[in-house]
Amino acid sequence: MRVLVVEDEPKMAGLLRRGLAEEGYAVDVATDGAEGFGAAVSRDYDAVVLDVMLPRLTGFVVCRRLRAEAVWVPVLMLTARAAVGDRIRGLDSGADDYLAKPFHLDELFARLRALTRRGPLARPTVPTAGDLRADPASRRCWRGETEIVLTAKEYALLEMFLRRPGAVLTRELLLEHCWDFAYESHSNVVEVHIRALREKIDRAFGVVSLETVRGAGYRLRADGGRAGTRP
Repeated sequence: MRVLVVEDEPKMAGLLRRGLAEEGYAVDVATDGAEGFGAAVSRDYDAVVLDVMLPRLTGFVVCRRLRAEAVWVPVLMLTARAAVGDRIRGLDSGADDYLAKPFHLDELFARLRALTRRGPLARPTVPTAGDLRADPASRRCWRGETEIVLTAKEYALLEMFLRRPGAVLTRELLLEHCWDFAYESHSNVVEVHIRALREKIDRAFGVVSLETVRGAGYRLRADGGRAGTRP
């Protein structure tokens, strides 16, 4: 396992390097955000331990840029900033976990083991399909530069499709993930909300992206839809 540590404080960087090496990790250390970003995009790491308060680029910016470059290496943010707002900002920037200083090395090792078990899964912070995108933090969505106002259920459906572009999602799967158990399987609530969602994300723009796959379910086109196509 190779880990990148991005930490500008020499004592902390040395402590992390020694501790991780004793646990059997191969460790590289970067001392500022720009150096850390460059290393993470150019080499294959199993995890990144990323401080927030860094010279040149903050940890928030580094993490956001990594995800924008489709670098899905697991990121553990390590910082003295323990306020709830900072933790939320770190996680929304694309971090997989957050550990506040002071910490015990054994906890850091356990969190790294958990992250590396998951592997580098694609988890974009702003899922997209063509020019259609959604922001889970604000629960807003856009086609191109035009914002689309959705209800809570319409947004939940759209985000689920955007997380799986090109995949067929069954009616049962949508019902299970976007509604509670009060809704019976024979209800037409899914069809009603799919129709309303199509009106807003497709027909209002003269495109078709949300397709019906007969006998199977629904699929969001990975290209975000094209004018003149039909479901």
